[in-house]
Amino acid sequence: MDKRISQTILDDILDNISIVLVGTTHPGNIGAVARAMKTMGLRRLCLVEPKRFPCAEATARAAGADDVLYAARVFPALPMALVDCHWVIGTSARVRSIQWPEFTPRECAQRTMAVVKDGPVALVFGREHSGLTNEELDHCHAVMRIPTNTEYRSLNLASAVQLATYEIRMALPAEQATPNPVAADESDAISALEREGLYRHLEVSLQEIGYYDPEKPKKLMRRLRRFFNRAEPSRSELNIFRGILSAAQKAARQASNRPG
Repeated sequence: MDKRISQTILDDILDNISIVLVGTTHPGNIGAVARAMKTMGLRRLCLVEPKRFPCAEATARAAGADDVLYAARVFPALPMALVDCHWVIGTSARVRSIQWPEFTPRECAQRTMAVVKDGPVALVFGREHSGLTNEELDHCHAVMRIPTNTEYRSLNLASAVQLATYEIRMALPAEQATPNPVAADESDAISALEREGLYRHLEVSLQEIGYYDPEKPKKLMRRLRRFFNRAEPSRSELNIFRGILSAAQKAARQASNRPG
């Protein structure tokens, strides 16, 4: 029996991985990214607030990857591009005051293969000159950092995408005796939309019990986001935690309504 994994299964895996570009300034870079993706078999390209798209320069730089380019989806904000994703990794070349879990491209690819069976995965790339903001990284479980020459770290957008997608290609399973895909309704992984619901519930609850002052936020919610993104709670765990939050809110409201 031929145990080599079928092309259909490979395509299904790759179609569950999105490349997300945020605030891309030069349309030619979008075309070059589409070309980099297609060479490694990826097709899902998402664009968040691109400066110019569609554009003839993007089409010219795509060099035969027009299908990827034309199928690209455009979003007005990052959370909207991540709604169905259950694992999100951002990219950064800068040292941040708050640290996210870090992966090299190879580690990122290996982790992607481990979780992609549970639902869509997104790799998020920032602006050419400034990258992703901390607020945008708040939506990511971890950060991918590409090892480079410490004296010259400059790496253009398409090259970064090419490195990441190459590692994904190399991490694809070579053999599989029998396919065992996980149906979406059987998976306990939570989506980005469900995570955002948790964070909103958490923030409101902390305000109601007097622990969090939105006028003096400091970095509390960012640290809590980082904690839960790192923990990757399942849907059942998320429901338990939200039940606890609801109980705390109820107790706080009852206490505030007591006379005296």
